[in-house]
Amino acid sequence: MAIDTSKPVMLSSQEKAEREQFVRDFNLKTSPTRQAQQNLGRDDFLKILITQLSYQDPTNPMQDKEFIAQMAQFSTLEQMTGMAKDFNKLTSIISGSEASSMLGKNVELVEKDQVVQGTVQAVTRGENPLILVNGDFYNWNQVIKVFADEKESVKPAV
Repeated sequence: MAIDTSKPVMLSSQEKAEREQFVRDFNLKTSPTRQAQQNLGRDDFLKILITQLSYQDPTNPMQDKEFIAQMAQFSTLEQMTGMAKDFNKLTSIISGSEASSMLGKNVELVEKDQVVQGTVQAVTRGENPLILVNGDFYNWNQVIKVFADEKESVKPAV
């Protein structure tokens, strides 16, 4: 008996559910740590573009304008990815610099439900700087107030 390939195969909802479950199970077996992504990345964009070029109709190839537009999109994606990385670095540097400038300053910070006050005695560097206050390290993001030293504060003229 020959199979008629001119008509699409219609599956019942039960068969569709079984097929989807089979595909999920197969994917988990072959790549258990891979998580589904909602966003396309640089590699996905290149794969799509290469697939389009590989399977295009030789009698009707992709137009130059379409190809240039897709390459411009890819270039923009690359630039945005680079900018995001640079912004993350800049944020880290600013946060570390800000924390370092607090050495010797009096601060108020929140630890769980308690407010802690003290002088910043040390600062660690890195993406999430820690400050040493009253012998304990706290995350820089926990600081809610910074007080000027008394010698730095402006005294009214007499």
